[in-house]
Amino acid sequence: MVEKTQSAVDGSSSARTNGHAAEPRESVEEVQVSDEAVAEELGASENLADVELSPADAPATLDDAGLERAVAALLFAANEPLSAGRLASLLGGASETRIEVALVACGERLRASGLPFDLRTIAGGWQLLTSTDQDAVVTRLARVRKDEKVSPASLETLSIIAYRQPVTKAEIEAIRGVQVGPILRALVDRGLVRVAGRAEVPGHPLLYGTTRKFLDSFGLAGLAELPRDAELVRD
Repeated sequence: MVEKTQSAVDGSSSARTNGHAAEPRESVEEVQVSDEAVAEELGASENLADVELSPADAPATLDDAGLERAVAALLFAANEPLSAGRLASLLGGASETRIEVALVACGERLRASGLPFDLRTIAGGWQLLTSTDQDAVVTRLARVRKDEKVSPASLETLSIIAYRQPVTKAEIEAIRGVQVGPILRALVDRGLVRVAGRAEVPGHPLLYGTTRKFLDSFGLAGLAELPRDAELVRD
């Protein structure tokens, strides 16, 4: 499955502990931590900008056909998954029930049309993607900037966080055996990792977890879809 705007993440997102992939922990509730606290632990950020979609003016009410067309237009224009709640807020406060009905209708219409598009749920939202049988064609169009790629060291750090979250910087360094401050800072800046709170241990170090952008980048609906031991073993 290839997105209109692809996330450039190479490699496999598997972390191992004592030779085995750790079971991913449940996501923890996000806790507000100041930028100063993050900077103190990881160093200064190169870019703390967090750009969000800006809601456009929308009619107060739409009939079912109009709502379906509006939902399809937003999904086509967005470069990230949109939840039913987000779509509702963009469409004049339409109920999430009506939005979900419109999403189902859009998916059925796409399948019946024969067009090379699929409507999929990713990272708790909905996204319009090209169908898998067009991967080879769409790949010809893709141009991945070098600075968007995740290095092997970053990917290893990201894998540890994905499987063991919430996890502290010290725990990551104990597993990897090297300092991870700059790498962790870069992952936070790129929106793949977030500060999830503070550990209940002396010093109260920061805890790190993955983000919705991480799920989106790897095409995962949730952490339960991360590979397990049996899926990682190769003959």
